[in-house]
Amino acid sequence: MSSYSPLTWRSPLSILRRPFLSPATSNQTYFLSSTPRLAFRTTLTGRFRREVAIPPPVSSLFTDTSVFTDICATAVSGAIAQSVLRLWEETAQRGIFDQKLNRKLTHTSIGLVFMLCWPLFSSGPRGAILAALIPCANIIKMLVIGLGIWKDEGTVKSISRYGDPRELLKGPLYYVSTIALASVIFWRTSPISIAVICNLCAGDGIADIIGRRFGTQKLPYNSNKSFVGSISMAIAGFIASIGFMQYFSIFGYIDWSWKMVIGFLIVSIASALVESHPLSTEIDDNLTVPLTGVLIGTLVF
Repeated sequence: MSSYSPLTWRSPLSILRRPFLSPATSNQTYFLSSTPRLAFRTTLTGRFRREVAIPPPVSSLFTDTSVFTDICATAVSGAIAQSVLRLWEETAQRGIFDQKLNRKLTHTSIGLVFMLCWPLFSSGPRGAILAALIPCANIIKMLVIGLGIWKDEGTVKSISRYGDPRELLKGPLYYVSTIALASVIFWRTSPISIAVICNLCAGDGIADIIGRRFGTQKLPYNSNKSFVGSISMAIAGFIASIGFMQYFSIFGYIDWSWKMVIGFLIVSIASALVESHPLSTEIDDNLTVPLTGVLIGTLVF
């Protein structure tokens, strides 16, 4: 863990006062805990001046990064992801939302909620592999339901287009496979994982929601896609990417820069263009969008 020093705020008049202050009294800083968040500096008058201290980067929310804590992180993250999935299964069963809207709400939220749990794990291969076990469990679930081995009406209604269990062997299977591979290969220190998951989840999900409601003007090369839908995808994927860039930078996983911001913008625009192409409808945008994110991300990051 790298050392750090607190940022000191000084009044312009402190330059005039500096020669009259001794180092012992003017530059003495007291930290209030072993992991300081705020520091206070004494002056000749005995008053305390508040200073902001930058917290050091941490590798995990837990100070103990043993196998046990990683197992606990897996259990907690899995429970959170399963709870969100169960929520959308219940709304689908009760018919609270239109099936297409319910499907896209599931599509948008699951991957992003899972990525929010990444700081629970330790750095390195062990944390990445244990985190990937959660989407891998859903890969198995998609297979057994899609092949007809196990029936789960709530899952089928919440993530399929037409209520056919065999649909789970295509788009939903590509979706969870992408998240699992992004966890293992790129993990939380790579902006590629952020770009891929954010454009797959937030970008593609919001594009469908907005496009169906406001997309009256269709694209000239694809009558199934609209201008507003594609623009919404680029904006949503970009905003989500920036949000997770800031989120991971808090823990020291990524050092954000304007170059990275521009890279996220390029990936989001490219993903939206690929998603709007008729080829993405024939294959599956849950496959073409992640591949675009990886290819373009490798070039710009």
